[in-house]
Amino acid sequence: MKILAFAGSTSSTSINRELVKFVLKDFKDEEINLIDLNDFDMPVFSVDREKKGFPEEAHHFLKAIEECDVIICSLAEHNRSYSAAFKNVFDWASRINVKVFQDKPMFLMSTSPGGYGGGNVMNTAKIFFPNFGADIKETFSLPKFYENFDLESGVINPEMLKELNNKVENFKNTIRK
Repeated sequence: MKILAFAGSTSSTSINRELVKFVLKDFKDEEINLIDLNDFDMPVFSVDREKKGFPEEAHHFLKAIEECDVIICSLAEHNRSYSAAFKNVFDWASRINVKVFQDKPMFLMSTSPGGYGGGNVMNTAKIFFPNFGADIKETFSLPKFYENFDLESGVINPEMLKELNNKVENFKNTIRK
């Protein structure tokens, strides 16, 4: 199975990337393509720019999705929405193929330093991503990242770790049927 994984952030210290990397440890026997949104830097989307053609990076993003079997992502929340970097990649890609996620099963996550764990962006994505070809099988939000996650150990809150482990197992079971 080929897994495409990414964080919806371009931060060099992305906590969402850390959450993705932690979850990927449960998929060590799979082929993993962990991409960095920094590799998909494009001009800000506009209809005027679209008339001049699509950036190669948008095609590369869609190709990465095409080549995978499942998607694991954790979205950064900026002002209760997607990060500008993710939104821009998404906007360009959706103009090439409205089914950006190409009906691939997805494990959707979010985390933040605050108590809501990026829940606003995740809830928005749960509503809109299926319209763009995401088959969301499981979701997980980790609040208070710096209190509940250790860079060496991963999720250190026992209740949240149990919840995450259950969701990872549920995700594995749904994609292997």
